[in-house]
Amino acid sequence: MSILQKGDKKLLNAWAFYDWANSVYTLTIASAIFPIFYDALFTEGNHYIDVFGLHLKNSALISFVTAIAFLVVSFISPLLSGIADYVGNKKTFMKFFCYLGAFSCMGLYWFELENIYSSLVFYFLGLIGYWGSLVFYNSYLPDIAFPEQQDKISAKGYSLGYIGSVLLLVINLAMIMKPKFFGISGTEGEAAMKAMRYSFVMVGVWWIIFSQYSYYYLPKGNKESQKKITKAIFFNGFKELKKVWHLLSDNIRLKMYLKSFFVYSMAVQTVMLVATYFGAQEIQWSSKEESTIGLIICILLIQLVAVLGAILTSKASGRWGNIPTLIVINIAWVLFCMLAYFITLPMHFYIMAIYAGLVMGGVQSLSRSTYSKLLPETEDTASFFSFYDVAEKIGIVIGMLVYGLIDQITGSPRFAIVFLAVFFITGVLLLYKIPKKSELIV
Repeated sequence: MSILQKGDKKLLNAWAFYDWANSVYTLTIASAIFPIFYDALFTEGNHYIDVFGLHLKNSALISFVTAIAFLVVSFISPLLSGIADYVGNKKTFMKFFCYLGAFSCMGLYWFELENIYSSLVFYFLGLIGYWGSLVFYNSYLPDIAFPEQQDKISAKGYSLGYIGSVLLLVINLAMIMKPKFFGISGTEGEAAMKAMRYSFVMVGVWWIIFSQYSYYYLPKGNKESQKKITKAIFFNGFKELKKVWHLLSDNIRLKMYLKSFFVYSMAVQTVMLVATYFGAQEIQWSSKEESTIGLIICILLIQLVAVLGAILTSKASGRWGNIPTLIVINIAWVLFCMLAYFITLPMHFYIMAIYAGLVMGGVQSLSRSTYSKLLPETEDTASFFSFYDVAEKIGIVIGMLVYGLIDQITGSPRFAIVFLAVFFITGVLLLYKIPKKSELIV
């Protein structure tokens, strides 16, 4: 196979298609079915578990485990991305984390409270696999697309991800609602739980199979020469991060953007990770069955509307610029956090799901492409995107710890959601401070 040139449509589509492959993780595991499955493991009215010598609320426990996983990812990302950029083989590292995440999803089939420690390991490794693969996936963007293509192809990637993950979720939802139709035995409740376990396996299989299209066309890396990994360059990634940090001193706009991204991204990612746990505990569903179906429908709404959100945001950024558009989206997020405190009924949750979808799809795709456009001319894109990812991961660590602590102390996530508005407000203020540059419209 001949190597495709930068900007080639087939290469761009192959890159974007990885979102189709891996987004089933964020939807089924992080957002929809696993949170419902996890909450259902606890008896009605009891959301606490004794683990690690502590008496923790179930949602707080998951928040803390998630925070630790992101802390690990934030450490290994610069280590591995620096090595990948040095030896010119991003694809190998991307594959490793892809398969680690996919097989860990399959391992969730055996998740039980009786084996909580081994169960949490699968959840933990799934997070590391997914986010680790994204370090290398995102770093490909400036390598395969020209600046004028990046907003559009980034939005296309997210859109493909939303559509693909929704397709699998609809199948999983049908399995949960009508398990007997799919040959799943047991009482109604038992069969539904089995269907959820099967969905975890399907996520892993889907992820592995559809990622092969991307791997077929993506280049090994951005360097022709292949170098061996030695002890001397093992910590090359941290050296590269240090170099990036110094380069930021000469790029004020990029530095200011990273500050704002660090703050508002921690809130965006936290909301995405805890939304279903919030809905399962705080919304007044009439029955367990309504809760399961209602929560999955809400997540589906978010995904479908997010496609529209990503497209509208791409158009808005083209007309008014990336930074002004990001400011408006962050203001919308502030309002979202305030309104979330008052919702109690299923209808409220459905409306908020539509709202969240519009602003979620936009802020993700636009944040990624804005950073890509602000990068200086360089071949070491993996190191710059590693810096971006480290900022995002450390932000998530802080966001999840804050959410988990407030949830644990107050016994309710409502106060935690409202507190996240502080991060969005700070993000808006920092975005306003980014100096304008007439020769670069962002």
